[in-house]
Amino acid sequence: MKHDIIGDIHGCAQTLTALLDTLDYAPENGIYTHPGRQAIFLGDFVDRFPYQREVIDIVRPMIESGSAQSVMGNHEYNAICYFTKQLESGKYLREHSEKNTKQHKAFLAAYGSSTNDYADVIGWFKTLPLWLDLEKLKIIHACWDKNIIQQLKNEYNNNGLLTDKLLVKSATKGQWEYLAIETLLKGKEIPLQDGIEFRDKDGHPRHDIRIKWWDQSATTYRNAFMGPRSTRTHIPNDEIDGDHLVEYSHKDSPVFLGHYWMEGTPTPLAKNIACVDYSVANNEKREKLTAYRWDGEQKLSADKFVSVERIENEH
Repeated sequence: MKHDIIGDIHGCAQTLTALLDTLDYAPENGIYTHPGRQAIFLGDFVDRFPYQREVIDIVRPMIESGSAQSVMGNHEYNAICYFTKQLESGKYLREHSEKNTKQHKAFLAAYGSSTNDYADVIGWFKTLPLWLDLEKLKIIHACWDKNIIQQLKNEYNNNGLLTDKLLVKSATKGQWEYLAIETLLKGKEIPLQDGIEFRDKDGHPRHDIRIKWWDQSATTYRNAFMGPRSTRTHIPNDEIDGDHLVEYSHKDSPVFLGHYWMEGTPTPLAKNIACVDYSVANNEKREKLTAYRWDGEQKLSADKFVSVERIENEH
């Protein structure tokens, strides 16, 4: 089957509709469909822009009807943890701190006033798999680490789903499941040298950097850094000590990622790796919602990306 792989949406419902129109999907009985293609979403439907319900009202019927598939993004995972209490302690798996609550502001405004709707959408988030391993095609939100994926399969026999047991373990620092979900949904990170920090796009201090986990040539912290160009100059250009890469051969099936807030003209990261998150929720400049039209090719091409500029105003 031919697929259209669509990047992080973050509450930009009008822009999503414009992209689906551009890709020749049309509403049939209220559900966007295409006669010869299936959409695949990279998750991160929520947070940032305010049109959370509108986005879910578009993508959920598509997924439930088979017009689309999706993996879970880190923002859906965070929402599940923010909602869920640990049975023993009664504490939420994601702390209701000022920072976390602010991050969920748009989602809580859309769903938090209705107990039933809130619980229902969280339950639906839990049906989204952590990864999709399709014929000749792989989909994951941030990092395809085959060793972590195999370990989760062995330990949980869960077909990529976030079971209740895995959820609690993954929200507990010190458990291997915590690092596993952090890596798959948020990307592989390595610590900077002692005392060095930088500010992320939201202004929060960071001591670890997300890296180009597939790039054998990236041997310094700066070259390995996966993030905005404006931040890269603050990353030291010293050699990385230790093994920081994830094995992903150029012979492996194409893998598509979201998550990374790419900038500029969409292009593959490697011959068989592409990111389709091009910062649609960026307030600093009007960026775009991006898709890749995959027709079975094993070598990815820049001319297969399709983008529409964000329609919504600043959040």
